[in-house]
Amino acid sequence: IWRLVWWNRSWTSLLGDPAAVAPEYRNLVTSRFPAATDPPGRLADRPVISEQSEATDRAIVADLRRASARYPRDQRLAALIRRTLDGNARFAAMWHEGTVAGHTEDRKTIRHPDIGDITVDCDVLHDTDTDLKIVIYTAAPGSEEATKLDLTRVTGVSS
Repeated sequence: IWRLVWWNRSWTSLLGDPAAVAPEYRNLVTSRFPAATDPPGRLADRPVISEQSEATDRAIVADLRRASARYPRDQRLAALIRRTLDGNARFAAMWHEGTVAGHTEDRKTIRHPDIGDITVDCDVLHDTDTDLKIVIYTAAPGSEEATKLDLTRVTGVSS
């Protein structure tokens, strides 16, 4: 759940290359709630500032709780939850609240090293049969943010 399995050039240009992160840590839960024992490195190597960061984190935890109920025998999911519960007090507090829900949308600002802050809408398309999620970052056509987003694809990957 929330494990990045595929990305395209646009993702890499906007957020950085996830290939630099070990596959077991290409996970939104691990990225948002790192444990003290996790190695350095994040799913995205650029700061992502959610306008509703607390609400976003709560939605991710609630979605993970939903997945744990749907897949009670999934050992990888159970290990992710255990490691995060043991290693991140903030996650543990949210987990123990017991909220169950899905995460579908947000508004985020990405701090790009060459272009500056880019505010995008983040939509999550969810196939409930497979639990596959497709995350899409967009900006209103013709807006300054859309121009910045287009510019990331032109400038390519930078560090």
